Amino acid sequence: MRKDDKALMKEMTPLEKYYNKFNEDKRLDTRHGRVEFITTMKYIHENLKGRDKPEILDVGAGTGRYSIALAEEGYRVTAVELVQHNVGRIKQKAMNKGLWRERTDASYRGSVAAYKGNALKLKRFDDASFDMVLVFGPMYHLGDFEDRVKVLTEAKRVVKKDGVILVAYIMNEYAVISYGFKERQINKCIKEGMVTEDFHCVKDISDLYYYVRLEDMESFNRSAGLKRLKVIAADGAANYMRPVLNSLTEEEFNHFITYHLSTCERGDLMGASAHTVDILCRED
Repeated sequence: MRKDDKALMKEMTPLEKYYNKFNEDKRLDTRHGRVEFITTMKYIHENLKGRDKPEILDVGAGTGRYSIALAEEGYRVTAVELVQHNVGRIKQKAMNKGLWRERTDASYRGSVAAYKGNALKLKRFDDASFDMVLVFGPMYHLGDFEDRVKVLTEAKRVVKKDGVILVAYIMNEYAVISYGFKERQINKCIKEGMVTEDFHCVKDISDLYYYVRLEDMESFNRSAGLKRLKVIAADGAANYMRPVLNSLTEEEFNHFITYHLSTCERGDLMGASAHTVDILCRED
């Protein structure tokens, strides 16, 4: 590693250092990741239906998995990403596919423009600029109630009056079941106060991920003046049964996808999903 690279790493936040090494594309290409991606894209398409030349803002775009896929379908996407390394990856992938859009290009075509930015402050964008705002990463990492409401408030500001906001979360029960019981860390979690008496995960300032329940999501929405249209289980049971999914034939896996899509709106299955997507609109 060069000297200037070491200096840059020292200046990065723990989150930036983590995402410099984390391969989000690889995760979404796994069987359990494909469940999440296919499901989320279904509901993106559902909420874009009937919109003429929609403008899409992808906040916390990572390396552009959704941005690039939507641009390939002919949509005009603007990506905002905190980690500079990821912004570079988005640009390179878009350029390789002929999808890169310069910031001065106002034409509507399947394309991506990417900016380094923060979900808490989308000041480069005007009010009511986008038909759809995707927030598929920031809520995983923000632990403070006020910060989460600020992200939603900013998304509300930049979305059009009849626009839609899709917000992804990692669920509390998934963390408790997976880490607490499956990995047999529950004694440690209780002893160190990592969960409350009713097993609600307690945030710690050093944590990179934070977990919520449906009632937490509802309180964020109320505070931001947003109304829920629908909430979906983006991956349902998929994360709990990774070895099983990996052992399925492609035909069997396609049946699982069909099963999941037929149940992902059921409220009785929602809380234990690893990821949920809250589909929201402005109250006014």
